[in-house]
Amino acid sequence: MRESYSRATDVAAVVARVVELHAKTVIFDVEPLAAFWDTDEETLRHGVAAVLDRIALAPEVTVVGFATNSRRRLALTSTSNGVRVLYVAAARKPASIRPYRDLPRPGVVVGDQVATDGVLARRLGYAFIHYRPRFERIPLGPKPRQIRAHLRDVADAYLFGVAGIERRLKPLDSRRCAPSHARAVQTPDLMHPT
Repeated sequence: MRESYSRATDVAAVVARVVELHAKTVIFDVEPLAAFWDTDEETLRHGVAAVLDRIALAPEVTVVGFATNSRRRLALTSTSNGVRVLYVAAARKPASIRPYRDLPRPGVVVGDQVATDGVLARRLGYAFIHYRPRFERIPLGPKPRQIRAHLRDVADAYLFGVAGIERRLKPLDSRRCAPSHARAVQTPDLMHPT
């Protein structure tokens, strides 16, 4: 199997791609595929079991690994439905490839981070499935214009000191900005702390 890259937004798409690649080994990044980052051990156990149930649909898979750079551990049985299962905590992805070196080929790494999971796949000669789930309740974050303005302020402060920012900032005119019924409040001078 040639190294390859593909994207998936759900576990069903991951399983379909694993079947298509005829993979014998699949290494899953634990977070967020099996469980989210700040969840308890029971949630992690249920998430791993759900992933194992879904990957059972890929008949050629003989090894399923779960790897996380976090220290959260999970005691797993070594086999599930005839498939060898391993769990690697504090995996040091992508630097450490020792736990995966002797696993059957061809293989696939499934994860959400190209810098860790994708590089691990490349180092192992495995395909990489970039897991990019669609979340319903994630804030959009700052708009690009706000990011550029913030970066410009940081660059000015770094290159020109505080004076670089002060040149562009205009003093707040409380009479123009505040509603007529609000009284002016003295705000601390953040640029020149006393």
